[in-house]
Amino acid sequence: MRTVQGAALDGIKARVRALAERTGLPVRSARGETRTHGGPAVRRRPGERVGPTSRAGTPPADPGPAAPPLGAQAPALRTTVKAVLRKAPAAPAGRAALLVPAVSPAAATTVFAALGALFSGTGRPRPRGRRPDGARASAAALRALRARHGDAPALVRTRSGKTLLVLLDPRDLRRFYAEPVSVLAADPPQKCRGLSTHEPDPDGDGAGCVRGEQRAERRRMHEDVLAAGLPVHPAAGPILRAVAEEARHLTAAGTLELARARHAVNRAARRIVLGDPAAEDDELAGWLTQLRAEDKRLRGGPRRAARSVHDKARARIGEYVRHAGDDTLAGRAARHADPTDREGAVDPGYEARLWLLAMDAVPDTVLRTLLLLGAHPCEQDAAAAEAAAEVAAGPARGELPRLRACVRESLRLYPVVPDLIRVTRGETEWRGVRHPAGTSVLLPAAFHQRDPERVPAAHVFVPGRWKNPGADQDIRMAPFSHGGGRCPGDQLGLMITAAFCAEVLRGHRVTGVRPVLDPVGPLPVTLDPHGIRLVLTRR
Repeated sequence: MRTVQGAALDGIKARVRALAERTGLPVRSARGETRTHGGPAVRRRPGERVGPTSRAGTPPADPGPAAPPLGAQAPALRTTVKAVLRKAPAAPAGRAALLVPAVSPAAATTVFAALGALFSGTGRPRPRGRRPDGARASAAALRALRARHGDAPALVRTRSGKTLLVLLDPRDLRRFYAEPVSVLAADPPQKCRGLSTHEPDPDGDGAGCVRGEQRAERRRMHEDVLAAGLPVHPAAGPILRAVAEEARHLTAAGTLELARARHAVNRAARRIVLGDPAAEDDELAGWLTQLRAEDKRLRGGPRRAARSVHDKARARIGEYVRHAGDDTLAGRAARHADPTDREGAVDPGYEARLWLLAMDAVPDTVLRTLLLLGAHPCEQDAAAAEAAAEVAAGPARGELPRLRACVRESLRLYPVVPDLIRVTRGETEWRGVRHPAGTSVLLPAAFHQRDPERVPAAHVFVPGRWKNPGADQDIRMAPFSHGGGRCPGDQLGLMITAAFCAEVLRGHRVTGVRPVLDPVGPLPVTLDPHGIRLVLTRR
């Protein structure tokens, strides 16, 4: 006798086969066979891996995710602000199925496993372990959705049962960015991560991405401190000096890897935000590293320990803020603090901590940009010439338009936040279809930025596209979001990242890269910064 569950499973299998035929992707049966459309089934032995393998443990060219989690580093010897001040010189996706839940491993396919990588990480950086094949198949599945439903938003259901309205047409992206938070609100509110600051922090008021529901005075404070819209920050002199001095750690050896990049960038970040003495505070650096890691995995019990680390970091940062000069971000924020405001609309210490955490992705972006320049010698030579000429630029120092275009292109290819999600606060209508309040709306930003049907040379490194008039307003490209949610610190982030790249290229050439990239063919879908290794030689 046939059960209702069996009939439902047969229906799922039929949809899986139909989608596999359209996309050409393999289907795995319950017996462990992998069947491709138009070909025989191949029986795999238990434990056998499918896909390309590497020899002698050498990582493949496209090893993993775009934004891996940070591991906590052991803090060094205890230090205090007063001691540092004395010695410092007086002077920066769950799987998804189309409208039906996945109920059996036998019905799980490569297509839906790939969509799962997308939908499980909506609004967050890619988790470590996301395979490039999964990201590639996610894009293929989204193209299949568009081929089936047209440009209208597609309603899908994740394995957890959550329904998402996926935006597939750039015309809907413009509305997504333009809607006020009274219509589309972030859910869950995610912390800003690095350069691509799209989302607010867990309290709903991130430092680099203040949103419309926050107080007007706090938004004005961020715009003033971060110099929103200005290519060169008013405190560019001290900021660039800190970058130049800390960039020596990047070129101290003949190779450049992620650990060295993080060490240099984090030291510069502490100087830029809190002042030069904070660069030597290894204990604060350890606490911040723990906070970055625990932000991603806090559940239940560890919260008490995390709160202790948070309190210690907040107290230490507060001490630095009291000594911060006017050329630091904390010192500039202190001018906006109102001691009579009991609600604490502007807390310089709180903002300083979030600004430090917001620079988390700068090392990854620096490495990816230099890797891409190493694979494109002509672009590297042009960027190095600009960096050399910038020394004599005088008041215009810090603009670096060519290098900024390279950084933007790196973020287009490998965004820090690949997918954005909002929730409707009331009933809304999309393309003539009404959706109730509480509907989750997904904007797959990484998919649109590398959509070959809409973006010329979508999988190729073309920094020149950012020099075209209006490129910064191109709704398909969103390294810093658009509309009212645009990051007010985008120009400062670009200035710092481009300055680090310029310091490396000014005296060195990237002569060897790992992984090896094809300068002509399509670039990998993901680039794990942990697997990047650059060889530097003196010019």
